[in-house]
Amino acid sequence: MGNRDDEYDFLFKVVLIGDSGVGKSNLLSRFTRNEFNLESKSTIGVEFATRSIQVDGKTIKAQIWDTAGQERYRAITSAYYRGAVGALLVYDIAKHLTYENVERWLKELRDHADNNIVIMLVGNKSDLRHLRAVPTDEARAFSEKNTLSFIETSALDSTNVEEAFKNILGEIYRIVSQKQIADRSAHDESPGNNVVDISVPPTTDGQKGNKLQCCQSL
Repeated sequence: MGNRDDEYDFLFKVVLIGDSGVGKSNLLSRFTRNEFNLESKSTIGVEFATRSIQVDGKTIKAQIWDTAGQERYRAITSAYYRGAVGALLVYDIAKHLTYENVERWLKELRDHADNNIVIMLVGNKSDLRHLRAVPTDEARAFSEKNTLSFIETSALDSTNVEEAFKNILGEIYRIVSQKQIADRSAHDESPGNNVVDISVPPTTDGQKGNKLQCCQSL
């Protein structure tokens, strides 16, 4: 990316949620390392990876968290969602049950995550079109009804994986930067404050730092 890993303007935590086996780990590895593992086993506990992208000339570092979809790991819920500003809610287009469970995952997300979290519904494994069990139009209608963005991806052949992550990170960036501009306008006490770069927001102690307060990791 041309930047050292510690050089970034914004740090956004994004979580992957959905049933076990829908391909969350491979979406993560495809986006962050351009890798796909056919022998991928169920994630136990939590793992995360990072990747930086450019949006409007700013370096956005995404810290993407992946966890198991099985019920027995639900104890990590509150810590997993804390500080997340984006979520990819993933289902398998060839397994209708994973789509049916999207509603439950969405409720959990609404219960535990920040109210303003940006959510994208992701129909993964689009390469299995011959086994499709979830019509695209049905999923798109659900996403529109629940005010989610929507995309279909394939971690196997890379279809739309870059687009999914870049779209959600771009949307988060626009929301956060607009909020910062509005906040600065509302609290502007001197003309000199207008020159503060929104890419280096003040931290809680008043010093300038690289991390957005809303987007810091645990």
